[in-house]
Amino acid sequence: MALTERFPPRPYEDDWPETSQSYEEVMARLNRPPLRAASDSTHDYRRRGAQNILRWLQHHPGDTWQQRWNASPAASCTGSEWNKRSAGWTGYGAANASGILNSGLLALVSAEVLRPSLRWQLTRSSTNMRAVICQHRDPEGFARLEQMVGPQAWSSHLGKLAKSVLVKIVISKGGGLADITVGDSLEFMEAFREYRPSTAGQSLFYSWLRDLGHMPTDAPTTLRFLTRTSGQVSVEQLVDRYNPQSKPIRNLLVDYLKECQPTMDYTSLEDASRTLVRNFWTQIERIQPGIDTLRLPPEVAAAWKQASRTKTTRQRLPDGSIHETVSERANYGNLMMGVRAFYLDLAHWAVEEPERWGPWVAPCPVSQADASTAKHEKRRKAKMDQRTRERLPALATLVRVARENWAEANAGMDALRAAPLGGRFTFMGKTYTRQKQDSVTPFRAYDETGRRAHLGLAEERAFWAWATIEFLHHTGVRIEEMLEASHHSLIQYKLPSTGEVVPLLQVAPSKTDEERLLLVSPELADVLSTIIARVRDSRTGAIPMVVSYDVAEKVHNPPMPLLFQWVYGGQLTPVSRSLIRNGLNDVLGRAGLTDSAGQPLDFSPHDFRRIFISDAIRSGLPPHIAQVLAGHSDINTTMGYNAIYPADAIESHRAFIARRRTIRPSEEYRTPTDEEWDAFLAHFEKRKLSLGTCARAFGTACIHEHACVRCSLLRPEPSQHNRLIEIRDNLIDRIAEAQREGWFGEVEGLEISLAGAHGKLTQLDAALQPSVVHLGLPTFDQIAGRSNTS
Repeated sequence: MALTERFPPRPYEDDWPETSQSYEEVMARLNRPPLRAASDSTHDYRRRGAQNILRWLQHHPGDTWQQRWNASPAASCTGSEWNKRSAGWTGYGAANASGILNSGLLALVSAEVLRPSLRWQLTRSSTNMRAVICQHRDPEGFARLEQMVGPQAWSSHLGKLAKSVLVKIVISKGGGLADITVGDSLEFMEAFREYRPSTAGQSLFYSWLRDLGHMPTDAPTTLRFLTRTSGQVSVEQLVDRYNPQSKPIRNLLVDYLKECQPTMDYTSLEDASRTLVRNFWTQIERIQPGIDTLRLPPEVAAAWKQASRTKTTRQRLPDGSIHETVSERANYGNLMMGVRAFYLDLAHWAVEEPERWGPWVAPCPVSQADASTAKHEKRRKAKMDQRTRERLPALATLVRVARENWAEANAGMDALRAAPLGGRFTFMGKTYTRQKQDSVTPFRAYDETGRRAHLGLAEERAFWAWATIEFLHHTGVRIEEMLEASHHSLIQYKLPSTGEVVPLLQVAPSKTDEERLLLVSPELADVLSTIIARVRDSRTGAIPMVVSYDVAEKVHNPPMPLLFQWVYGGQLTPVSRSLIRNGLNDVLGRAGLTDSAGQPLDFSPHDFRRIFISDAIRSGLPPHIAQVLAGHSDINTTMGYNAIYPADAIESHRAFIARRRTIRPSEEYRTPTDEEWDAFLAHFEKRKLSLGTCARAFGTACIHEHACVRCSLLRPEPSQHNRLIEIRDNLIDRIAEAQREGWFGEVEGLEISLAGAHGKLTQLDAALQPSVVHLGLPTFDQIAGRSNTS
């Protein structure tokens, strides 16, 4: 583990002053305070047990008592085997030999003569070890720790577990609480994981050590989710996790991703490595083993693209068998786009650095059509719109059921708190027995069958499910933005027009790295005040500072007063997505909602974002304002979230017609009389002329006094082409006659009519001839006319 390499544990020592003392010196120390027990009988037990153990160890090789212990069979056995075999090993045959020897071992460990290993201690339980070590080994450190955590946490079940872990580490490695390192803590968690699969409730000790200030600043913030928080890894590790066989191609992929790394966040870098290594190159190597070139044969590229169109999902059934399901890959276009970008980037970079990238330039096996995502986007849009249409009407029911579920869980907690430890109480028709010891969190009880019920955890899950539903559907934020909302996110703004102060919620940047402000409605303000009252520290009144883990970037964020935090296992921790998911499932199970097919209706946190945007735009919010509230960089993304209903289109069209009617005079929409209708029909009959059709509007007079050849509104018919030629020729003859007879007053009018006739003929000729576009190519006669002078 990389973390263990950064924080190595302290080595197990076998030589220190106390273990190097002689038999007489050790026994003398045990007979003096503070190692001497207050009770004479207890002291006698410890003294006799220590004598027998030391005399037995004297027969084993070594210069110190610890070396002799390591050489004895006691070090290689388990703690439980020590209880059974120690009397036979030491040859001590008293009636209570096991108890006396265990008391002697307790005395030697308290005197730091022996240091049993962590794994030895994990297989053995001792009722007195914790109290004795806290008293004789670093009493000041344990007293300070008790004062810091408070009496309730110190005496709780989880508190006792944490003290037990600290005692085990102090016993095995020596020193006090201030000497415990991160590596010692990691070593204990690893040893405990070998001893027991679950480490629940065992990491509180580390949180206490951090609060004491004994850990470096770069130490992990918690050990609870250590196996789930790998942190960022190098590009080489991202590539090597898929084990590509061709070393040259592996090195090329590493170089390529390193070149792209400065312009990518870690999530995009991880996705790119998954696309290029797992989904592309390892698949190519599976199709053609031993290949080491990007110049793919056509049949290999075709086989890879065909295999990439589907994906196989494996699911373990209750009987242990594996069920495989083959389905169409939804992100096929994105996969092709990533591979195409890889080939095109290499070709582009080869121009600037031919010696580095030139040898890898090859024809791209992915065409532009292969990388098209238009069909997928349309399918995704239709699918998401259908989800929104089914869930928007059910939102009110979900909100109501979430509040009822929390109220019921809260009533169960009130009944549990009212019952004494170990006492019985009745809730929802069932009888429970409260456990005899309370942990810090959560409260537990046992039902009539003796089965343990986590009422405290159920109340936490119900509350955070209610808070999540209310927060998301009032803000439309992303799930990661909600979980990162802190007390600092609530700000005030004074309106410049009225001077009114309004509350705003500042949404931290997440996906688009753009922060935004949302107006806090009265409903959202009620939810936020409830959350703040719940997480506020009762002693200081402040919101505790909590370190969250960014699951996308795989880094720990700085401490912040997060709103979504709770106490789990005695430690303040951010609300996890799994807790929210389980709470939503509880609410959905209680609501009993179904979709159009009759199947149970599920809600994801992102569904509330789509519902928020669709509902806002349906309510009249301009799309560009919805884009700002949603934090989208492109308004098309916002409209992609908006689910258009058929009824919305119809109502919007009717509203448009209504608005248009309010602008135009109302008399235009009255019912026409019979005379008006006859006049309207007669208008179309009067538009027919000998040369064509008149295009003047209804109710307007002729502007040229029926001189139709001059009128621009005349639409000549093609069949009247010869008639127009006759009119043109007649006008030419009349102009010649008027000029000959000296009728110059008529010449001007006739020339205007002649120009109109020419215009109508030109209009008809243009309509009858097909349009020809000259491309500038030389004609045959132009080519034939050239001569060669050379």
